[in-house]
Amino acid sequence: MNITIDGKEIEAKKGQSVLEAALAADVFIPHLCSHPDLEARGGCRLCSVEIEGGSGAAPACETMAEEGMSIRVNGPEAEKVRKMAMELILATHPADCTGCPKYGRCELQSMYQYMGVGPERWRKKSRSVANDDSNPLISHLFTRCVRCGRCIRACQDLRGVKVLDYIKTDAGVRAGIPGGKTLKEAGCRFCGACIEVCPTGSIMDQVKIMKENRSMAENIVPCQSTCPAHIDIPRYIRYIREGDFDKAAAVVREKVPFPETLGSICNHACESGCKRNELDAPLSVCRLKRAAAANESGVWKKRVRREPATGKKASVIGAGPAGLTAAYYLAKKGHEVTVFEKNPKAGGQCRYGIPAYRLPDQLLDREINTILEAGIELRTNTQPPSPDQLLKQGYDTVLVAVGTHKGTRLPLEGSGLPQVYVNTDFLKQARLGTPLPLSGRVMVLGGGNVAYDCARTAVRLGAEEVHMACLENEQQMTSTPEEIAEGAEEGILLHTAHSFLRITGTDRVEGVELQKVNRFYFDENRKAVIELEEGTNQVIPVDYVIFSVGQKPEDTEQMGLELTHGPYILADENQRTSLEGVYAAGDVVTGTKSVIEAIAAGRRAAEQMDLYLGGDGDISEMLLDKETPPSYIGRMEGFAGLKRTPPRTAPPDQRIQGFTQVEEPFTCEQAMCEASRCLQCDLRLQLTKPKLWNEY
Repeated sequence: MNITIDGKEIEAKKGQSVLEAALAADVFIPHLCSHPDLEARGGCRLCSVEIEGGSGAAPACETMAEEGMSIRVNGPEAEKVRKMAMELILATHPADCTGCPKYGRCELQSMYQYMGVGPERWRKKSRSVANDDSNPLISHLFTRCVRCGRCIRACQDLRGVKVLDYIKTDAGVRAGIPGGKTLKEAGCRFCGACIEVCPTGSIMDQVKIMKENRSMAENIVPCQSTCPAHIDIPRYIRYIREGDFDKAAAVVREKVPFPETLGSICNHACESGCKRNELDAPLSVCRLKRAAAANESGVWKKRVRREPATGKKASVIGAGPAGLTAAYYLAKKGHEVTVFEKNPKAGGQCRYGIPAYRLPDQLLDREINTILEAGIELRTNTQPPSPDQLLKQGYDTVLVAVGTHKGTRLPLEGSGLPQVYVNTDFLKQARLGTPLPLSGRVMVLGGGNVAYDCARTAVRLGAEEVHMACLENEQQMTSTPEEIAEGAEEGILLHTAHSFLRITGTDRVEGVELQKVNRFYFDENRKAVIELEEGTNQVIPVDYVIFSVGQKPEDTEQMGLELTHGPYILADENQRTSLEGVYAAGDVVTGTKSVIEAIAAGRRAAEQMDLYLGGDGDISEMLLDKETPPSYIGRMEGFAGLKRTPPRTAPPDQRIQGFTQVEEPFTCEQAMCEASRCLQCDLRLQLTKPKLWNEY
């Protein structure tokens, strides 16, 4: 049907209001209480228009479009109603627009700018209503509320949570929580819909949630933005909540080829960004990823991207997570890929640096075999030629991803004694089944996750007593809280905030001298500054010492590439090295990071190498059609108090008897229960963002 607005004929769909039809045709009619995703209520009267043949002004949001209708937006009757409505809104609205967090994005500001007036003209008095910053995640500035009701309709009708409503106060009627309850007490699900639809700065995200270095979308879904591989975490968690593990696994595999490995060992940076931290504890994202991988049937394989052969050849040096990830995506782009690995089996640090009680061989083998199915040639027990030699042999491009397999031995007195080991050698030999000699009392020097790997491995190899000493206090330690807790359960004695001065003994290790650290930090040049406390020296009697204070690459000096910071390969933001056609990725570039960061680096390398080989650099794939999740989430009693699902682990006295995996995956029921704790922050991104009048 056709209608006319201010002399302009536009097309309207059956069932559309005059306001909806006008805005869809880019014809602006002032409005405030209306929102594209909410049912119209005609509350603000700013959308008043004059209908030919009618009497007075009518709200455009509640007036259905009819064939041949003629509408006048700025007629005298409409302007009169509109002016009066704006007077009532602005009479008690605060004057500090420039200090408002929504300044420049405020719909109310846009409306009075359209009307060509300043708010000062109408302001009479401001309401003295205390702001409420007591709730997690959400800040409510009641003085800025214009009583449009959008937050209430979003909460009640759109989401079905039914927490917000109109309440009477001494300062008048406003949106709030009946009964004087907090959001947690009232059953809020903290989805953020009320924030997103608020036209002013009345309901806002807590300031600490919004990081300046992230976009709005990244701040709204921080779990996905903090994941180095940017896995669509809310999407796969939604499928787990519904019990569809096949779909959940497909979503994860769109970004990473090691889902179960990551689910077992990832440092889960995503969980540190989870907004649920503000309520109680983060969602167990890592364990949910493992549950998805452990319970899927491989349906995703039907959608795997496989492009025709290009005739181009790529070689990868190093079969760790970065190298195998790059090889996987290059192979699917149609390139012929050969991976060289000097060790007996593929896996890199996942195989030789992480103990089997965290990552069993059979799990890793299963995921590596799936990667190799993409058509990759793997050559193990092979010391590859240098990158320039590989190019001369006919490879069109080379990736160096050799990781950091050389442990660091500090130049302390006694560090050369036979009973002093470095982390990489110690863990590798244990994983190969040929552990280095170990007995009695052991001291591990270091406080990261690898140090705990060494300490917990020493316990399983029969050490009678295992100590750990590190410069950092417990709050500064880089190891995860889970590692610290499990280490304590297994009897590891932790000496935090201690410097290691020397290893005592002449022919063999007798002890380690420690001294208490008052303060430890890095200066502007990243040089460690250690302030020691006098008179706190002590010698801990031990029989063996394991250095776990860092790792670095091996043999990079012979590769003919420009290096930086000693043995690390210099690569630009596109993973390119100093030699044309040669790329580098993972720990060999960045220093020892996490497996998920190595995978992300492998993806970036594959993109750039494909471009170099004449491709489009697009390695993305859709293993599952995207579905629009329902906006209605409903109430869940006690939602804010839902406790994080604990992992299933064997008792400490049993698990230290061998290298059986400590933690079992969630059962399907456990996974679905944990997934139900998700705030579903991503639903907020689906809400339509209203255009300001100057955008029409």
